[in-house]
Amino acid sequence: IAPMLDCTDRHERYFLRLISKHILLYSEMVVASGLLHCDNTDMFLGHEEFEQPAVLQLGGNNPDYLARASKLVEKAGFKEVNLNCGCPSDRVQNGNFGACLMKSKNIVADCFKAMQDSVSIPVSIKCRIGVDDFDSWEFFTDFVQTIKEAGCKVFIVHARKAWLKGLSPKENREVPPLHYEFVHRIKAEMPELNISINGGIKTLGQVQEQLTDLDGVMIGREAYENPWFLHDADELIFNDIRPESTDAAEIIAGKARPKTRKSLLEAYLPYVERETSKGCPATILVKHLYGLFAGLPGARKFRQMLSNESPRAENFGGAVALIRKAMELVQE
Repeated sequence: IAPMLDCTDRHERYFLRLISKHILLYSEMVVASGLLHCDNTDMFLGHEEFEQPAVLQLGGNNPDYLARASKLVEKAGFKEVNLNCGCPSDRVQNGNFGACLMKSKNIVADCFKAMQDSVSIPVSIKCRIGVDDFDSWEFFTDFVQTIKEAGCKVFIVHARKAWLKGLSPKENREVPPLHYEFVHRIKAEMPELNISINGGIKTLGQVQEQLTDLDGVMIGREAYENPWFLHDADELIFNDIRPESTDAAEIIAGKARPKTRKSLLEAYLPYVERETSKGCPATILVKHLYGLFAGLPGARKFRQMLSNESPRAENFGGAVALIRKAMELVQE
């Protein structure tokens, strides 16, 4: 699951882990310098073992900062650390990292090497196929080859280039055309690399199709806006055939897959109760649920109730009671 700002926080990762035991969950991007200089690193690194396997993504262009931040990531218990070379936002551009780094392959190589030398967990690169007018096959393969020579074996490639001027981050996820052939060709020419593809993939059937030639598939917005589409991922993708159940304890323990969306929510509620007791606002805990009933009768009312009433969840008796009330609006 792709790193998504304001989306893939630890609460979202916990929620998605209830759907699938095996999908690889990414954090939001964490800026290395911010992590090193904050007083409470748990704000960025906090997670539960239940979320694993999970990857934390770092942003930055300073090898020393990234190496030191990677050590903190490893110490926190994440299974992998990833370097962002694909984000096109203005804030990231102003810091001269993210997609900008694709124009500075040697800096990326130095950053990767410093990160990998500092930790024992894998370090991976997430990039685009190009940036601005640097969008040729020669540019892309030269970038990958340079980072490969620094020791990188794992690349997650968003099969679009990034326009750094004139397009918003949202438009950069939709407007530049997809070129899956770049990703498939790099795998064919460098089969020793672990290559995953990202961009425009919305069904498990499409995932299976991509996996015939590639090592992995990364899903972004579809997983956030329609999380139930992951329901059959463990069986279809990972060949983990478990029974379906409506029993929350069995779902939490990973002994069964949730049979219905409402049984998934019942399994999420103990976590909600635990987090609200620690002071986590209901707004943060319920926002990840908006798309759960996408396409079903009552889905809009469910989403609206959670969105409108979560700031006043205490009027319902708390976040758990609010979610249960919203569940009554949906037909499943």
